[in-house]
Amino acid sequence: MIYRVLKAVLGPILWAIWRPQVEGLDHVPETGPAILASNHLAVFDSVFLPLVVKRHITFIAKSDYFTGTGAKGWMTRTFMGMVGAIPVDRAGGDAAAASLGTGKRVLSEGQLFGIYPEGTRSPDGRLYRGKTGVARLALETGSPVVPVAMMNTGELQPIGKR
Repeated sequence: MIYRVLKAVLGPILWAIWRPQVEGLDHVPETGPAILASNHLAVFDSVFLPLVVKRHITFIAKSDYFTGTGAKGWMTRTFMGMVGAIPVDRAGGDAAAASLGTGKRVLSEGQLFGIYPEGTRSPDGRLYRGKTGVARLALETGSPVVPVAMMNTGELQPIGKR
């Protein structure tokens, strides 16, 4: 519910300011599970992608977003909770297993699951080797993988810039 309200309020504002161009939305299934596997250039990728896809997307997000302190930490935790993000420990395969297990649950419920196979934002806009989580989820759930390419979002918010 809150996700829809956020999308309804923030969506028109972000569309008016950044005017995203979208191709290939017809590849995202209207119903049933699917894994949206995207490159990751900016923090706002997790905002832009849900704005252009009609269905709710559950993302995994680094656990640091859920443990921050102060006003910024509270705002980040609150936002991540409102959009239904799943915290992931990026220390390694076993540490991420619980998050991927939650991803399997999301997919078993027929929902969309968003993941950045590289595991972090690209420092220079290039695509780097991905981790195995996407393939594992696809094989274990039978869910289709929809590749997503974010373009130029890194120019909006380069790493290290506010």
